[in-house]
Amino acid sequence: MIVLLSSLVLAAAQSPPATNASPTQTAPAKPATKKAAPKAKPAAKPTAAADSGPCRLGVISVIGEHYSVQKFGVTIFEAEANEVPIDWGLDDLVFARVRAATNNDSSVRRIAYPKGAFEPFYHAKAIFIPDPKESLPVIVKSFTANANCDRYLVATTFKTKLPNSNMTLNGIGTYNQGLGKILRHSHLFANVAITLIDGRSYEQIKRPLTDIGANLAVNMRLFEDPITKLDNSLFPDPPETASTNAALRERTRALVVERLDRSLPGYLKED
Repeated sequence: MIVLLSSLVLAAAQSPPATNASPTQTAPAKPATKKAAPKAKPAAKPTAAADSGPCRLGVISVIGEHYSVQKFGVTIFEAEANEVPIDWGLDDLVFARVRAATNNDSSVRRIAYPKGAFEPFYHAKAIFIPDPKESLPVIVKSFTANANCDRYLVATTFKTKLPNSNMTLNGIGTYNQGLGKILRHSHLFANVAITLIDGRSYEQIKRPLTDIGANLAVNMRLFEDPITKLDNSLFPDPPETASTNAALRERTRALVVERLDRSLPGYLKED
């Protein structure tokens, strides 16, 4: 018995002590924390990059503020002319067509101008002797000191005579002509001029043979130009309804595009 008890005491002394902590009391291992992926930086705006680079051509468009609505009868006393304020994006259209004609060249930049800057050009006070202050080069120079463009392309409107008459068509618009209320016809017109100005000397760059071929083709056309023919139902009457006439807007924009695409290549070609 004494030997047996001695063996049991020796075995108990050599056994590891039992732990009293329950599984719930054991501190859980901390899971490995995943580092959040770094946020991607927003891409730089293309316009900002374009504005910071060189300016080969600055585009200035002053054609889209008013729309002419005109009526002509048999005599000059039956003529009516109205200018309606519009917001049809015609100036945006000019810049878009220039960019398209230059294969979206990033060095082609649109130039903003102060409100009323071109009033001296459109409403010149000088009659017999031109006033330099009313010329496009002087006006453009007045607000492009920090633009630093090699050249400036300026789109403006002008007045012209209605063929075979003494009636004047002003800028961009539509006219209705005829006798009484039955024998009448309506047309669109877009008198858009392009002027190229040197960005250093501010002298006008002449392009005498720019679109002579296209103009000859138009003048030799035997039939009426379908792009300018307008159904009488679309003629705005009263004139104030022109600004909300969606069909008239789209037809006019298409005519402006046709005029621009005909003349721009000659002004954009390199010397």
